[in-house]
Amino acid sequence: MKLNDQTKKLISLALSEDIGKRDITTCLIVDNKLKGIAALEVKSKGIICGIDIAKYICRSFDTKIKIKNFVKDGDSVTAGKKVAEIYGGYASLLTIERTLLNFIQRMSGIATASREFVKKLSGTKTVLLDTRKTAPGHRLLDKYAVKIGGGTNHRTGLFDMILIKENHIAAAGSINKAVKKVLTVKSRGMKVEVETTNLEEVKEAISCGADIIMLDNMNLAEMKKAVKLINGKCKVKASGGITLSNARKIALTGVDFISVGAVTHSVKALDIAMYIKLKT
Repeated sequence: MKLNDQTKKLISLALSEDIGKRDITTCLIVDNKLKGIAALEVKSKGIICGIDIAKYICRSFDTKIKIKNFVKDGDSVTAGKKVAEIYGGYASLLTIERTLLNFIQRMSGIATASREFVKKLSGTKTVLLDTRKTAPGHRLLDKYAVKIGGGTNHRTGLFDMILIKENHIAAAGSINKAVKKVLTVKSRGMKVEVETTNLEEVKEAISCGADIIMLDNMNLAEMKKAVKLINGKCKVKASGGITLSNARKIALTGVDFISVGAVTHSVKALDIAMYIKLKT
């Protein structure tokens, strides 16, 4: 993973908020001459993500720290798997432990959740999309983790796609009026997606030439009718209330995408431990 300036600033902030001026307990107790070795070990089954982030955290805090990783992002692991060993000053290892784990646990949790949805969609044409429901400041990392889990990134933010939702429609007066407004000034190559909540709105969105029609919180019967109405004229996305238990049923209605915010906003961190010991 190539880290951009935004991600580097995020990591710097994370280290700063945890360490402050100094790790006072470690500074008072641990001799700087002591060397250590730390093992990153997975405690539950999942998908690893964030190896390069862990490496950057280490070297940005202490350039003498070295990491040897035994897996790569996207690898499936089971409980007890050692994913990496970290070598360096004992004090440095103690100080960076929590920040490092916060990143790799969250990213691995997102990748794991995404992979579970992708497996449910296996054999269908439906693709898992993420949302903007990410942790503030972590959007690029959250979306990277979705991709590692096999999902596909939807828009990064409000700037790279036109998505007309119910409040935009209310302000414009109708779907037709809203789409006309964006079509006159839309950026070249930028897709236009329209949110719909019933079949009449679907018909209106079709007539306007939307690139993607979102079926928001529709039941299975409505989705099937909507897909039939659209009949390949544009892409179809299902959104709202999608879980692992109903994802496959929704996919079988014929939608092209399912949008699942839960893979980032309600992620369960993958249980990963960092065991540190003195190097003799």
